[in-house]
Amino acid sequence: MSKNKHKFLTFAALMTGATVAVHFINHTIATAAQLKQMLHISNDNYFEWRFGNIYYTKKGTGSPILLIHDTLPGASGYEWSKIEDELAIDHTVYTVDLLGCGRSDKSSITYTNFVYVQMISDFIKKIIGQKTDVIASGFSGSFVTMACHNEKELFNKIMLVNPPSLTQLKQMPNRKDRLLKAALEIPIFGTLVYHMIVSRDNINNLFIEKMYYNPFHVDNQMADAYYEAAHKGGYYTRFLYSSLAAKYININICHALKALDNSIYIVEGETEPNGKAVTDDYCASNPAIEVSVLKETKHLPHVEAPEAFLEQVKIFF
Repeated sequence: MSKNKHKFLTFAALMTGATVAVHFINHTIATAAQLKQMLHISNDNYFEWRFGNIYYTKKGTGSPILLIHDTLPGASGYEWSKIEDELAIDHTVYTVDLLGCGRSDKSSITYTNFVYVQMISDFIKKIIGQKTDVIASGFSGSFVTMACHNEKELFNKIMLVNPPSLTQLKQMPNRKDRLLKAALEIPIFGTLVYHMIVSRDNINNLFIEKMYYNPFHVDNQMADAYYEAAHKGGYYTRFLYSSLAAKYININICHALKALDNSIYIVEGETEPNGKAVTDDYCASNPAIEVSVLKETKHLPHVEAPEAFLEQVKIFF
């Protein structure tokens, strides 16, 4: 056997061993993250959509309200757990897990704004079946804005909770972003990198640094749910994150925002970074938009101050 062939076989054996080891590590991490079973599936409410099954819950009676969570790593419909039962006293409350999130399918596709626009519109048509009010958290506000612009007959009033910056939404993927997406989607090793990004420590830091006004009041059950959701679905959980990180979900919504004549209400956390500048831009695009600032809250006012948030919901809806 030649020396070069021997080196090649040694390298191949090492790579195979490393791949098997990383595969085992990935499986162990994903399994351990789901031990607490925070994301209960209380019934079999799944909307069979063309890109995957969408999990949702339905509670209460009355005029419909659709709750759509943010797209941060680990986000799911669990985000609304502190307010949905109260809302269900007067409304039929639909809470979805977006495709690629929580208990919904984790499809191995490139996620774009248009994917979610279509998902939301189809859900309203086929599951709710009538014009609906919507409360959308974080980045999902851009999906609802575009969906309403495309099919305004499906939407009534819209509440946006800390929506994304209009400037951020205009940023399109560049070569570096495309390379990042490709790297994150590499089988096994890309999953390991993703697991490092959504480690328990990083999820905790996300809540402490970006989500809560008072880091000492972080809801550990909420953090547990995010950690579980970030790993639920095994290898396929990384595809949504790769599309988000590479800006594939961004879209310029300025034209759509200007064209909407629906009642739009923005709820801003008092200490959300650049919150006032963001809402000022939205109001400049559509002067009919109303804004409310919730004291001592940050990115998740409906989690930090559910009673104050519900007061704003009752005023608006």
